[in-house]
Amino acid sequence: MSDLTKASSFDEFMEGIWRQNPVFVMLLGMCPTLAVTVSAVNALSMGLATAFVLVCSCGLVSLVRNIVPKEVRIATYIVIIATFVTVVDYVIQALSLAVYEALGAFIQLIVVNCIILGRAEAHASKHPPVTAMINALGMSVGFVTGLFALGAVREILGAGTHFGVPLIGDSIQPRCASAWKATAPTSTY
Repeated sequence: MSDLTKASSFDEFMEGIWRQNPVFVMLLGMCPTLAVTVSAVNALSMGLATAFVLVCSCGLVSLVRNIVPKEVRIATYIVIIATFVTVVDYVIQALSLAVYEALGAFIQLIVVNCIILGRAEAHASKHPPVTAMINALGMSVGFVTGLFALGAVREILGAGTHFGVPLIGDSIQPRCASAWKATAPTSTY
């Protein structure tokens, strides 16, 4: 591999991590980002699921880009993406029912995630498979990093845990709802 090819591959990979990070720069995929990042485990699971779908779908879109007529390319991309989402859906359900239930409908909504469809249309449909998959891998790393960072911070601040491991002692736990209700002023209406 020549130095120019290595530099180009590195640039393709780094594009999604730094210059066009889907979460922090392009602000894409914010619905699943805000919905599932209540814990580091949920964030990491959703990020890895999305990464699998993104890399595989971009590779396949790139392979069929010269075969699919322009009139049906978006529909074809959605079918390809939906196929990989179905695989991820079944794998997560088989591996961990708790994670599957925590992520809920957001797993199926990966199909319409603008990061994936945008990468398929803007990049994978115009580049060879290896280049498209390297770029998708970089976008995936950027998305996973963004989700994990938000999930870790939200879990630490919200529950005082990280990956379910308590970080703060019992003496700093917030007041429970029943104690709040006991001290809350009552209404006279």
